[in-house]
Amino acid sequence: MKLKTCCLIAILGFFTKNLVAQEGLPVYSDYLTDNYYLIHPSMAGVANCAKVRLTARKQWFGVDDAPSLQTLSVNGRVGDSPVGIGGILFNDSNGYHSQVGGYATFAYHLMFSRNEIDLNMLSFGLSAGFIQYKLDETEFINEGFDPLIEGIEQSATNFNIDFGFSYHFIDFYAHATVKNILNNDGVNFNEQGLSFNNLRTYLLSVGNTFSKFGSEWSYEPSIMFMYRDATKESSFDLNAKVYKEMDFGRVWGGLSYRRSLDGAEFLDGSGVSSQKLQYFTPFVGVDYNNFVFAYTYSYQANSVVFNNGGFHQLTLGYNFNCRREKFECNCPAVN
Repeated sequence: MKLKTCCLIAILGFFTKNLVAQEGLPVYSDYLTDNYYLIHPSMAGVANCAKVRLTARKQWFGVDDAPSLQTLSVNGRVGDSPVGIGGILFNDSNGYHSQVGGYATFAYHLMFSRNEIDLNMLSFGLSAGFIQYKLDETEFINEGFDPLIEGIEQSATNFNIDFGFSYHFIDFYAHATVKNILNNDGVNFNEQGLSFNNLRTYLLSVGNTFSKFGSEWSYEPSIMFMYRDATKESSFDLNAKVYKEMDFGRVWGGLSYRRSLDGAEFLDGSGVSSQKLQYFTPFVGVDYNNFVFAYTYSYQANSVVFNNGGFHQLTLGYNFNCRREKFECNCPAVN
């Protein structure tokens, strides 16, 4: 089954003579696998260890040219200073379209607590980078009726920035980020005057970790809200995560539910129906000494879907340059 063939008409509706950019690094549920830095630049260097994370995501096994994503990220604190730095590389492909990019991050962490025991920290982060978009038209069918199809591989490179802040208070945390702040003029306009230059996305995450005194178990409910400025689309993630302390490290897992607040209409044979996008994502992971292994599976729970297969993702990580745990808190992202 060829995804390119199935999606050709849809792609022609979105891609014109100038290449239309996507959102940059996509926002999936991989941030829940100890990888908040992927979506919030203010998390660079927030932990007591420097972190390397490698992720690989594949959708719809058995479908040629199905969406796939690979990311490589590293972040850490600069010595004992309040400065954190980081970097992200990613490769995202989907049928005829692909994008590769890289970001560099600078973060600054302000401590408000009177000692190193109580966690009370406000962090700011700025990421800047380049994204190269490609559209392969070499297999497009064009017999002269569509002047917008040139039959070549089009590409364009854009510069953009993300900015955000994080606040940690004992076991509570909150993150807010604006992604793709700059407009990409000159690339995302078509000949009909439609504008796709606004890729701004707003993210807000809030959560808290709970545990009984002396217990090896802890529980972390959280929520993330996402809003896309150009299309006025919004969605939210409801997340529940559980940790179990072990002799070798920690075992953890949980469930995430993503729901779009905007519906799509379709013909069901008897009339017009509508549905809202929703995903169920169970995940499981283990921290073994300084290594991190995690698996994530997303299932789209809608009546009308492209494929019944799910979305598989693996995360491999390594922590290094670790310092002692300063804070007396149940805060896995920091300690």
